[in-house]
Amino acid sequence: MVQTNKPTLLIVDDDPLISDTLTYVLSKDFEISAAESRAQVRSLMMQLDEPPQLALVDLGLPPQPHKPDEGFALIADLLGISPSIKILVLSGQSDEANARHARALGAIDFVAKPCEPERLKSLLFNALLVQDAERSADKAPAPAKDSGIVGQSPAMDKLREQIKQYAAAPFPVLIEGESGSGKERVASSLHQLSPRSAKPYLALNCAAISPTLVEPTLFGYAKGAFTGATSARAGYFEEAENGTLFLDEIGELPLELQAKLLRVLENGEYQRVGETQPRFSNARVVTATNRDLRAEIKAGRFRADLYHRLSVFSITVPPLREMGQDKLTLLEHFRDFYAREAKSAPFQLDSRAQQIWKDYHFPGNVRELRNIAIRLTTKYPGTTVNVEQLEAELDTDQAYPQEIPLASDSKALIELARKQLQTLANFNLDVTLRQWEKAYVEAALNMTHGNLSQAAKLLGINRTTLYSRMQTYGSE
Repeated sequence: MVQTNKPTLLIVDDDPLISDTLTYVLSKDFEISAAESRAQVRSLMMQLDEPPQLALVDLGLPPQPHKPDEGFALIADLLGISPSIKILVLSGQSDEANARHARALGAIDFVAKPCEPERLKSLLFNALLVQDAERSADKAPAPAKDSGIVGQSPAMDKLREQIKQYAAAPFPVLIEGESGSGKERVASSLHQLSPRSAKPYLALNCAAISPTLVEPTLFGYAKGAFTGATSARAGYFEEAENGTLFLDEIGELPLELQAKLLRVLENGEYQRVGETQPRFSNARVVTATNRDLRAEIKAGRFRADLYHRLSVFSITVPPLREMGQDKLTLLEHFRDFYAREAKSAPFQLDSRAQQIWKDYHFPGNVRELRNIAIRLTTKYPGTTVNVEQLEAELDTDQAYPQEIPLASDSKALIELARKQLQTLANFNLDVTLRQWEKAYVEAALNMTHGNLSQAAKLLGINRTTLYSRMQTYGSE
């Protein structure tokens, strides 16, 4: 891509006429990349030097253009590659349930087709303003001895205490947690509270870079080491010097590179690609993942010795659904921040809306909460938001229990069911059970990379039963 001063925008739509039209009307203001499917997006993202700042995506994509599933999965893909990307969904599959779920997954907003070009431009530029404000806030130094972690719940107190306890040590830290839970914030806090805070802090998302580029990016390369290496270049380990190197999505690191990372962790030694002389790094390594690395080890996709090196200290970031009153505390934090940025008065929730807010499951964690705060700030500045207005922003059509108790704990199961029946609109038992079954099947297949026998073993059913149920989902 030719470098310009324009903001970068990814357009994903399988209709060439729509994609070409959007490119034509938006190319004056944005540097545009286009793709027709999730597979094309993955290939494109590996070729770009940096992920795009914005994405405009359709839900109905191949191989199931009449269903929203591929579009939903693409939202998760993009945020996994670049947590800061702002995604606007532009789709003809614009029923309210799809809009809510897309926003819950992390899209900043949802627009029904067709949409006037000027309105699209306005929404995209507003998303850039939000992104700029967030980046400025992230770069602002935290007050001394302040982790920057918001909340007063026991889970947040424990998280802050772990950060303060581990910050001064030179050893690696592994941060685990669901997508959108704030692992990047924890990594940044570990650096800011450490003796290395005046040194460089570099971050690399292992899912956002082509496997062939990971090694030269981490370790650097010599001139002529490969096609295109016209000059020598230092890698992240060298540039981090005595600071901190944050490797996000470490579970995506190719096996062949895991051994080289292990070597650096053991004795600080590495080599630039194309060189033989050893170099040494004193950077502290902090890693993060939303995968279960223990399961990855069992499946042969992650080295056990590397896992033990990375997890000298381990921090688990709790999901938002477990944070009780902190849901309101975080809402107030983001509401006040975006109201200041927009130079508008903050909104309020009425008492019933506050209860709905506290009971909501937040499948997208803090990222979802933040996006809801942005939309409410834009729509209802200085006013009181009621239940109907709030529920329009929540993904209440999906069944996400706050926590699944053991089957033997009948009282907890009954209490969970009661809360769901109170919270969810238009509850349907058959639909809910089918959604949960399908979710478990898809989770098992993801964990085993599509191996039916291993997935069936995880689910406690036989392989033929699993295959039969997958056929049923495909016909829905």
